[in-house]
Amino acid sequence: MSDVVENKEQTFTARLIASQPFWVTIALVALVMVMAINEPSFGTVENAANVTRNFAPIGIMAMGMTVVIITGGIDLSVGSVMGLVAIVAGLFLTWHYSWYVAFTMGMIAGIACGMVNGFFVAYVGMPSFVVTLGMLSIARSLAVVFSANQMLYQFGPDAPIVRAIGQAKWPLRAPVGWAPLWMPELSSHFWVMVGLALIVGYVFNSKAWGRHLFAIGGNEQAARLTGVPVDWIKFQAYVFSAFTASLASLLLLGYNGSAINAMGQGYELRVIAATVIGGANLMGGAGTAFGAFIGSAFLEVIRNALLMAGIDSNWQGAFVGAFIILAVLLGMQTGGKSIVAAILERLLPRKHR
Repeated sequence: MSDVVENKEQTFTARLIASQPFWVTIALVALVMVMAINEPSFGTVENAANVTRNFAPIGIMAMGMTVVIITGGIDLSVGSVMGLVAIVAGLFLTWHYSWYVAFTMGMIAGIACGMVNGFFVAYVGMPSFVVTLGMLSIARSLAVVFSANQMLYQFGPDAPIVRAIGQAKWPLRAPVGWAPLWMPELSSHFWVMVGLALIVGYVFNSKAWGRHLFAIGGNEQAARLTGVPVDWIKFQAYVFSAFTASLASLLLLGYNGSAINAMGQGYELRVIAATVIGGANLMGGAGTAFGAFIGSAFLEVIRNALLMAGIDSNWQGAFVGAFIILAVLLGMQTGGKSIVAAILERLLPRKHR
């Protein structure tokens, strides 16, 4: 019995050590500690609140991107969907519709984009890269046309409610609230991301829909033969990705208090980078909600650290690109195992683990 328990513990430890999100978490903690020691302003509660607010929209969208990537696809349109959703919602607000009507119309516009993506990928059989690249251009063009290439900011009587949704914080520090001074005031964006991550993680681990996603990404033909509704699941994956992009857009709309058609420009790279760095396999079949969360946090901490270290912001793209290559390298397969697992197998033979 003791041998069985020991083997199970060793297996769990080996899986943990070979897990990409685990090492990204270690790297994130180490980076935060180094920066907090060398740059006192980095470790302040104000900067912590700023960092969590900035990476939350990326983290929200990374949940949807993870679902798509698990199926073996990609969604390049999320940034443009953000811009279209913001403009549609902003137009209804400027027309003095209630905030919930405006948000609903924006969400419908975003989900419609996801439905188009999902239809052509799942039912027509077109490559996801081609379809979502086309939607990237279509959604951005519609945002420019609908807005007449102008910023929308006169949101009518419900403008205070819209701003309150995007700018809300919890917990509030004393004297207004109960939180002590050392605790950061976390944004509504962050709490939405946490709630969404918990839901997605639960679905991945406990629901048939999650198991079907991984089955499709692992071997789509085998999934079809076992009765998995592959086309319907893939369609839903793209709709969910568009939903998360729409949700992030509406939160940013409230935070900024304005809508521009350029919202989300370039976000697709950041979202894909966060997802891949968090351990999602671009070939499909692998990905976690925690990985999407930690990958988004890691990218934002890197960006924040570069700025505080006085490094030119134009270098950010180089760092992001390098981390994407490194993350894909770590997730590559060799002899049926990831490179990390293969290295561990050589360094620590099974009898020693």
